[in-house]
Amino acid sequence: MRDVNFFQFIASRSDELIDLTIQHIQITGLAVILAIFLGVPVGILISKNRSMRSPVLGVANIFQTIPSLALFGLIIPLLGTGYVPSVFVLFLYALLPIIKNTFIGINSVEEAIIDAGRGMGMTGKQILTKVEIPLALPVIMGGIRISTVINIGTATIAALIGAGGLGEMIFKGISMASNNMVLAGAIPTALLAISVDKLLGMFETKLTPKGITSQKDKIK
Repeated sequence: MRDVNFFQFIASRSDELIDLTIQHIQITGLAVILAIFLGVPVGILISKNRSMRSPVLGVANIFQTIPSLALFGLIIPLLGTGYVPSVFVLFLYALLPIIKNTFIGINSVEEAIIDAGRGMGMTGKQILTKVEIPLALPVIMGGIRISTVINIGTATIAALIGAGGLGEMIFKGISMASNNMVLAGAIPTALLAISVDKLLGMFETKLTPKGITSQKDKIK
């Protein structure tokens, strides 16, 4: 049977699409938030401890290189199917960009600025929280944006293990040979990724110290 008009199809499935989009945001959002809570402290830790850098980045790299479908398959015997294993897999994928960008951001702070902080009598903790992290924030946010956008796309595979999300519409469309159904899942996923990236970009600009923002403007 020939597909109906795409926009008519969207209108007829609008409630279902809204529910799937909410599920998609919940899965991706929780995974990235958990990755931020672990990845940022770990990135800071390895920036201060040279001996831990290679092992930590190596482990994070391993998870990043495993194909997403294979990683979902490996997790099923341990955690089963559904929401929890899907969030866990996406959490693993989100870790590397956040850890690496935090590490790079902290390490990129000029030693002269840190020395100036010490000269003002700042403690190591104060230098970290008031100097290094604010200056590294644009790089850290870059890692968070990368993780979020990648995870929005990867989360479509979570539908295969019963986690819901927009991937459910895509895989239904593939099984039923319905282009409308595939597009109804794929287009909102792409729009969601673009919108979230723009939103996080605005948030990054708000958090970036004014001195760094003005310097960027001069370069442009």
